[in-house]
This record gives sequence, structure tokens and C-alpha cells, in this order.
Amino acid sequence: MRAGNLARIALGLAAALAWVSPAAAGYPEKPVQYIIPFNAGGESDVAARLQAPLFKAKYGQDMIVINKPGAGGALAWSQLNGYAGDGYTIMGTNVPHIILQPLEASTPYKTDDITPIYFFHFTPDAIVVPATSPHKTYADLLKAARENPGKVTFAGSAHFSANHMAHERFKRVAKVNTTYVPFKGTGDLVASLLGGHVTAAMTYLPLAIQQKEKVRLLAVASDKRAPMYPDVPTFKEVGLNWSGGAYRGIAVPKSTPAALRKQISDMFLVINKDPEYVKRMTEGGFEQVDIPLDQIPGFLAAQAKDSMEDARAAGLAK
Repeated sequence: MRAGNLARIALGLAAALAWVSPAAAGYPEKPVQYIIPFNAGGESDVAARLQAPLFKAKYGQDMIVINKPGAGGALAWSQLNGYAGDGYTIMGTNVPHIILQPLEASTPYKTDDITPIYFFHFTPDAIVVPATSPHKTYADLLKAARENPGKVTFAGSAHFSANHMAHERFKRVAKVNTTYVPFKGTGDLVASLLGGHVTAAMTYLPLAIQQKEKVRLLAVASDKRAPMYPDVPTFKEVGLNWSGGAYRGIAVPKSTPAALRKQISDMFLVINKDPEYVKRMTEGGFEQVDIPLDQIPGFLAAQAKDSMEDARAAGLAK
């Protein structure tokens, strides 16, 4: 065999080994950077900080949680593909955020730019008011909204997000005119809510639990009443005919090899089944889901269909 042919074969073997090595050479061999596109205190951050010690215990390396807020998550998501696809930078991702945000012309990324590899939990929409609010029930809040068009304000996490769409659907279904006030993330709206700067929040069940002594939960968009709030009705019970919320998971740079995507997805599935982790998440109002890599395309297609229907109904998409 000629030397030139041998050289080409050697180069080909080297390239093949380089392709599979990230998933086959003892990954992880150093700390993993886990970027959360929101400030501390929100649902994505809470989950990440519970996942990090389990990652260390199960896989022997630190998982360093870094908050990188901005534009309701869009800042970090627009930078995802600038990181190396070596498994050492992963990022929290949210649905429907990554589906809806690109409807806004100024959004610096497209949905197809994001590569989710696993979704681990769901949080149902929830309507909460400060504990000091005169609105003791959902009926009280609805009455105020109908009597004061445009003056009842709802805090929420970001534009073109689950909270934003839930508020738009609330206006349509309840036949009221209320005002949405977006914040960078769930953690950012708490001070305004507790300070009475907004009437209510269209948020998620975990916030009601985290701030249990300071807020009042009026309704939750789950199929059944939340076990920790047996006296609080579901959205359907108060005439808002839907259940819904937000899904959260992990995304990687698009350059990440297929084998490594699968490996990281499987690693998070193991974390997501840890009994103590499940207990703490469930107590916090998070609903555990397991949507691994092979189910992502079908899941995203179904979510995109529902999200776009909401966006069109709200006049936010054609």
C-alpha cells in the first residue's frame, strides 16, 4: 500500500476517533458549565441547583451553575451555538419560550438554533396575589378586572413566554381587559408583586409554594387540584378551560456530536429519577416529566402547534 494511502487512512481513523471520543473517553473529565438564562430564584435556577450536587455525586465532576439573564432568556439562547460542542457547556431551555420568542423580529435567535436534548419538568400556570390583597378569591379578582378595564395588572416572566401566552388566553377566555407587565424572569417579579406594584402575577405553582406566607394562590392550571392547596380551584373549575404551563430542560450547542447528546440526555434522566430529587421537586410544585433525546422532535412539534395557535389567537402571529 502506498504511503499516501496509509496517510489518508490514518487521518480518516483519527477523524473517526475524534468524533466518538467525547462520549467514549470518560466524559465528564472536568467541571461542566450549566448556564441558566435567568436570574437566581426562578424555576430554572431552583432545578439546576438541585441537579448540580447530584451530577457531582453520580458523575464525579462539578456542575457549575451560572446565571446569565437578559431579554427573558433570549440573550443566553442567542449565544448557545458560540460555545464548543464538547459537553462542557450546557444550557437551560424553556418551552414555549424558545418557540414564541422568535416571533418578535428583534429576537436574536431562531427556534431551530436551539438543540434541546432532555426535558425534566413541567410547571403549571398559576394566578397569585399578595397575601395583603383585597382579592380573596379568583371571583374577586375577576370582578375587579371587569369593573376596571385595563387597570388590573399581571406580572409575568418575559414577553412571548408561557406567562405571556397564559395572560393573553386569560383575557380572551375570561372576557376581560387586563395589563401584562413582563419581567426578566420569575425571580425578578417577586419584589413588585409583594410590594403591591402589580395586582397579581400570572406565574407558576412553585412561586406560590416558595412565597407561601406572602402570597395567595387563587387558581392553578393543572388537571387536578395541587395536593398542597386542596382548597384552591383549577383553572377549569373557575371557567378558564385549559391546563398548561412551561416545560424546562437542557440544550447543547448544535455542534455537539450525536453520541454525546445522547449521553448527556441519559445522564439527566438518571438525575431526574433520583428519589430525593423527585421528592424535593414535587414538594416544590414541579411536575416531573421524562422527555429524552429520541422523543424531542415529536414533543417540540406538538408544543409548537399549540403555542402558535395561542399566539395567533392573541394577534401575536399570523
